[in-house]
This record gives sequence, structure tokens and C-alpha cells, in this order.
Amino acid sequence: MTQLGRPGDATSDEIRAAIRAGDTTLGIELGSTNIKACLVGPGHTPIASGSHAWENELSDGLWTYSLDDVHAGLQGAYAALVADVEARHGVRPTTFGALGVSAMMHGYLAFDAAGKLLVPFRTWRNTNTGPAAAELSELFGYNIPLRWSIAHLYQAILDDEPHVPQVASFTTLAGYVHRALTGRHVLGVGDASGMFPIDPATKDYDARMLEQFRHLAAAKRPGLRVEGLLPEVLVAGADAGRLTPEGAALLDPTGELQPGVLLCPPEGDAGTGMVATHAVAPRTGNISAGTSIFAMVVLEEPLTSVHHELDLVTTPAGDLVAMVHCNNGASELDAWAGVFGEFAAALGHPSDADAVFGALFAAALDGAPDGGGLLAYNYLAGEPITGLDAGRPLVVRTPDSTLSLANLMRTQIYGAFGTLALGMRVLAGEGVAIDTMFAHGGMFRTAGVAQRLLAAAVGAPVAVGQTAGEGGAWGIAVLAAYSRAVETAGQDGAAGASLDAYLSERVFADAALDVAEPDAADVAGFQAFLERYSAGLAVQRAAVDAL
Repeated sequence: MTQLGRPGDATSDEIRAAIRAGDTTLGIELGSTNIKACLVGPGHTPIASGSHAWENELSDGLWTYSLDDVHAGLQGAYAALVADVEARHGVRPTTFGALGVSAMMHGYLAFDAAGKLLVPFRTWRNTNTGPAAAELSELFGYNIPLRWSIAHLYQAILDDEPHVPQVASFTTLAGYVHRALTGRHVLGVGDASGMFPIDPATKDYDARMLEQFRHLAAAKRPGLRVEGLLPEVLVAGADAGRLTPEGAALLDPTGELQPGVLLCPPEGDAGTGMVATHAVAPRTGNISAGTSIFAMVVLEEPLTSVHHELDLVTTPAGDLVAMVHCNNGASELDAWAGVFGEFAAALGHPSDADAVFGALFAAALDGAPDGGGLLAYNYLAGEPITGLDAGRPLVVRTPDSTLSLANLMRTQIYGAFGTLALGMRVLAGEGVAIDTMFAHGGMFRTAGVAQRLLAAAVGAPVAVGQTAGEGGAWGIAVLAAYSRAVETAGQDGAAGASLDAYLSERVFADAALDVAEPDAADVAGFQAFLERYSAGLAVQRAAVDAL
């Protein structure tokens, strides 16, 4: 494992001065189980954070979050951030140089002309859009996944849902929060690319496909023009509006936060993950591991074929990206860690979550390279890549396998990467070259374990930076800083640097990275595991049918 570089640190006085002057940027990301706020100070260094836990709920067969929970979660995360700033630095922020919002991509938030939500928020996790996604994919000659916003809208049209005639706009979760803060119906191009296909040449919605959709929808909804419902597309660095008095009150009901703060374009968690890992240039990619797990690889040229395993989205700057998105990530691994934590407490040795994960992940390194013959599926939900519309978490083994803590934990980590590896095989078949994959998310807080096994799973070096645990909240804060830098350059009459140049020269120039190369024994072991994993999908399907 190689360490590259080390970032410098601002002094305590410099940090306090920056907070008082509003010379900081704030990033807020609404993830699947946690809303996180990250404050970035001099040198793009995280100087405080706050979080608020939340959970989706199943309502009328669809996964959703209520808007009341969105508002309460934003306020909770912001209040926790302010408290952390005061505890660490002895001052309370009242303004910022810029702020940004990101959230889970995709899904469907539909509003009428008065701004009223027409149906509960339908998240990326829902898989009820199969007929719409299949018909649109065939029409466009372009893969439209089940979770994309246009699939949700067209499925509502196919189902003749009564709310459809009233739809005046629809957006993603990040787009909704951004509009609540600024009043502007806009979206960063990366998040927009998960609503409707983007033309990389124009960095806007694909005009041909918009016309095709108009003709398709006309049979059921004459006159529906989807381009009038979608958010305006903005690339990274654009001025996406200012914090209104109403927006400031939404974030901070105490009244301390002042309006007027610049906002960057709202982005999806995929885009902020790319920024957080410096993976916005061709031949680079990143992997984000959370409730879901996905890989993003920036393409040098378009793919030659359409693959249902691969989405085509964009970076926040609008460059084409192949995305392998798996509905299921680290949740089952978290559940097993919870069981072992309870066991430790029952023995009279209660331990915090980090200590439990550290012990379990360390054990995984001692497991057999192929997991000792064990097989694990992390399918809490359906998994479109493997053709499953529901999931059943499983641990399966043959009588001659070796059940041990080390093998169980290695297999659980392998299982979190299994579906992702199947998608990456498709990408490799397209001849896509990858120099380095950058990883972020809570799985990588335990140094060297998930990173090493991921390198074996994807067959490429995997780099983890010091901000890997900060994830997308830090990434959107960096995008906010970029918008501020572009605005300042414009005021000075200078052209702003590209996003890639900004990240290379001003954010990651001295960043510390740990790079894990694929280990030959691990690679061979994971391939043996993946063959069992592929064959065992029949067991997973049988479990869905039987249970």
C-alpha cells in the first residue's frame, strides 16, 4: 500500500477568522440513512460536521420519505453542524461563502403549479417502473433504468394515475431542497442525467429523445411537453441562485443564518462522490459504498452497445460516465456487525461500532482467498442488474466449506461487491480502460481491508483519501467552493479553471492517498467466489419465491 502526499492544516485562529468572515463553504447531503452537513474551511479541509439519522418507509407498496422528515432532517443536521462548530472553534457561523445540496439520485417528486406535492416521494429504491423503463429503453436505444425519474413519470402515465394531468414540474430530492432554499427549479447536470438522458455535446437534455418522448406520451397525454416539467440543467461552477430568507429559515429556524449565500447547482450523490474522490477525468472512476453501492467510470468515448447493467450519466461538468448501480450495498454488513456488537455486550465487553467493524474487518484479512466456500447475498431489496425484483439476504454454504469468523466476514465483504463486479465485467467487455478507482464511504474508514478486497473485485488499483469517510457532503461543499471561485474569477475578468483543473490544482494537489494494488491471491480467490455467486443466484430467486 502506497501513501501519496499530505495536506497542510490551517491554524485555529485562521479557521475561526474564516468562520466569522463567512469564508467557508457548507455541503449538505441527504443520503439513504443519514443527512450529513460538512463545513469546509481554508484549503478545502473539513472543519466541522453534523448529521441526522433518518429512514425511508414503505407506504402503499412504495419506498418514500415524507417532506416533513426532509425538513426536520435538514434542520437537525444543520443544528448539529453549528453545535460542532461552536464546540470545536468557539464561534457560531451566520453566513457562508457558498453552500450546496446533494442527495440520492433519481426518483420522482412531482408538484402542481402551486408547488404542492402530488404523490409521496418515490425514491430510487422502487422497482415498479419495469414496463416504462423497458419501453423507453427500446424507444431511445439507450438504457433507462427502473429508478430514473422519466421512468417514474412514464409509468404513472401508463397506469393512468389521476395526478398526472396536474404535474407542473418534477425533480429529484436535491432539486426539491435546492428550490426550497433558493426558489429556482434547476439541477446540476450529473443529477439531471439520472432524470432524463443528457447530450454530452450540449450538456442539456437530449433533444432527439425529448421529441421521441413527446410523440410516445401523446397517445395518452396529448400536449404533454416533458421539457417544460424538467429542471433547468446547470454545469458545475454555475450560479444556481442565492439563499432566500425563507430558505435560511428552513435551514436555521433560530434566525442566525443570514440569506444571500451563493448556491452551486444541486447534485446527486454519484456526482459528489466523483468530486470527493477526484474522479472526473477520463480513465478514472470511483466507487461509493453505502446503502447502495455504485461505480462511476469516466469514458473516453461512448459505449458501442446498450447494456442494462450500465447507466450512462455525466460528471458534474457534463462529461459522459458509465455507471454500475447496485441497489444493495453495506446494509447487510452493518446488520452482521450489529449482531457481533450485541454478542460482545452479552459477554460483558460492550464496544462502539468503529471497534466492532475494526475487529471484524481485521478478521476478514485472515479468511481464505475465496471465502472458504461460503456464499453471501446482501439483497435486502430487488437488484435489477441480476434480474431480481425483490431480495432475501442469505448466507449459504456447502457441507465441505469452512465456517469461521474470518471466512464469514470476508464473504460478507465479497457479497457487498458481488453484483458490482458483475457489472464491471460488462464494462471491461467494452474495452474501457481504468487507471485507478477511488473509493469512499463508511466501509473504507477501517484502513486497508475493504479497499484491498475491492481492488481484487474490480481488478484495478483502489485509492482511498483522508476524506473518504466525509463522502458526498464534502464533495458538494467542494462544488460550492468551485462555484464561488468561478464567480470571483468572473468578477476579476478572468476565465475560471475547469472542474478537473480546479480539483487537481487547488483541492487534491497535496492530498494524502492510500493506494491498494490488486493482490494476485485475492484476485484469484474473488473470481472463484464470483463464479459461485453467479451460480447461486438461482438460490436467491428460489428464496424470493418461497419466502
